Amino acid sequence: MIELDHVIVASRDRVAAARQLAGLLGVPWEPTALGVFAPVYVNDGLTLEFITTDEAFPVEHFAFRVGDAEFDAILERLDAANIGWRATPQGPNDRQVGTMAGGRNVYWDEPDGHRWEILTVSYARQSS
Repeated sequence: MIELDHVIVASRDRVAAARQLAGLLGVPWEPTALGVFAPVYVNDGLTLEFITTDEAFPVEHFAFRVGDAEFDAILERLDAANIGWRATPQGPNDRQVGTMAGGRNVYWDEPDGHRWEILTVSYARQSS
């Protein structure tokens, strides 16, 4: 069995980026680990390691599958933080909720340009 353990996420300010995502997802994080990372502990098996860089980096997309209660809580946190969100990967932040694959999904952009998504049903893998 292969499981993804961690991903390094480039940012201009690792602490600010990690704090924001952890706060929105309602998961723990640390300001520094190993001296260069600010890890966000997404779940027992996945850590996002934010690193500060001045180099150019591509905008990445990360999608988090959550339950209905977590989805609602994250939307509330997005609103409380004044962060716009939308139903589509691109376009205006119109506060619309998507309904892909029979579930709910929304996207938002973080300050470094990365595109986050929460969804209640995966559209990446169709159930058999």
